[in-house]
Amino acid sequence: MEGFLTIAEAARRIATKDLSPVELTRHCLARIKALDGTLNSFIRVTEERALADAKAAEAAIMKSGPKGPLHGIPFGHKDIYCTAGILTTAHSKLLKDHVPREDATTVKQLADAGIVLMGKLATHEFAFGGPSFDLPWPPARNPWNPDHFTAGSSSGTGAAVAAGLILGGTGSDTGGSIRGPAALCGIAGIKPTYGLCSRAGVLPLAFSLDHAGPMAWTVEDCAILLQAMAGYDPADPASADRPVPDFRAELATGAKGLRVGVVRHFHETDHRVSDATLVGIEGALDFFRKSGATVRDVSLAPLVEWHGCNFLILVVEAFAVHEQWLRTQFNDYGELLRDRMALGGLVSGADHVQALRRRRELCAEMAAAMEDLDILVTASQPGEAPRIDAVPKWGMFEKPGFTSTFNLTGYPAISVCTGYGAGGLPVAMQLAAKPFQEPTLFRAAHAYEQAMPWRKTRPALAVKEAA
Repeated sequence: MEGFLTIAEAARRIATKDLSPVELTRHCLARIKALDGTLNSFIRVTEERALADAKAAEAAIMKSGPKGPLHGIPFGHKDIYCTAGILTTAHSKLLKDHVPREDATTVKQLADAGIVLMGKLATHEFAFGGPSFDLPWPPARNPWNPDHFTAGSSSGTGAAVAAGLILGGTGSDTGGSIRGPAALCGIAGIKPTYGLCSRAGVLPLAFSLDHAGPMAWTVEDCAILLQAMAGYDPADPASADRPVPDFRAELATGAKGLRVGVVRHFHETDHRVSDATLVGIEGALDFFRKSGATVRDVSLAPLVEWHGCNFLILVVEAFAVHEQWLRTQFNDYGELLRDRMALGGLVSGADHVQALRRRRELCAEMAAAMEDLDILVTASQPGEAPRIDAVPKWGMFEKPGFTSTFNLTGYPAISVCTGYGAGGLPVAMQLAAKPFQEPTLFRAAHAYEQAMPWRKTRPALAVKEAA
């Protein structure tokens, strides 16, 4: 087979028996063999499992038709998602021999939906320390230019999806770890509403901020994946016990009538983005206006307050998770993780309480600002991907990030490609919605994505080397 397929396209062809899941899986395995020596997006490839899954899917589909749009689709899991009988390492020396006995809830849900498991994907160590070069496995690299960064921590998923090694994958997001790699790798990635997807069996970073979610080439594909991942799970204390909507129900509705707010000061003043990123955001706002949406500016607390509050809570909660190992096996962590996470042990109880109080105030501010809005727009990342060897160790202290605002509030947020900037590297915007309004979020993002040409371009490296 030739070319790149989205999940939606592959599902349609599989349903009409025009495409074999086995053929599609072999195609993806060939791309992995051709490209992943450069990209390092996989920690391990489960080739035998993938072929077995694909053959089972094909036999079932030939007999009874597909049980849904994910049946027979090549897929990968971030290596903090526990997979029964398959190493789950969190990209860390401390778990280099860790083989879970049970699947994470979302791993089981996706398996039940019929995905083909291609393997486990690179991450930053325990979803926090990266890009690191002192771990048992190298960091993932950006397929648009392997000398450049993927962002993190769902780095392998971002790289593998962009390069067409898989059609979709799982990510986790505590401060931007789905939306960052989605932005720098030029794909779509959604952090759902807090509690929408179970985190049971997903190795934790910060319990009150962690989200599980999907990453794929298009908004529609993310909606398809979220349909399989969402749902109440009593094994996750934060899981929301509410019906799961049809996430594709509003995709064909278009942008007319949407009420869009733009937090202009976030990306123009508080942390000015690259010219290409700004052009992309302004182009998107112009699209929404021309499509019949209303667009107006929104002012919130300075970006640094959202970012600082999120980071302090994150690092304290992460230290609590890792305290025993940090005290007994400190040097078994990579340098970036141990130095960053150790900060959590230096935060006073009073400072932590003040951060929690400020979080409540900021959440109330966000709720008031969005009361008469459907969508909020700002940047996903400050610009194009930097060189991977030039990412500063303490970069999170230099300028505030754009994504953690929505971890702090738990609101759903998606990163969508808005074009290409310096060096042909992707740029992106971030769209957010009110809690559990993912169908509207997908509606807005899909309307923009369908009107633009960005999804027609794939990394030249992948096209060239797989030829």
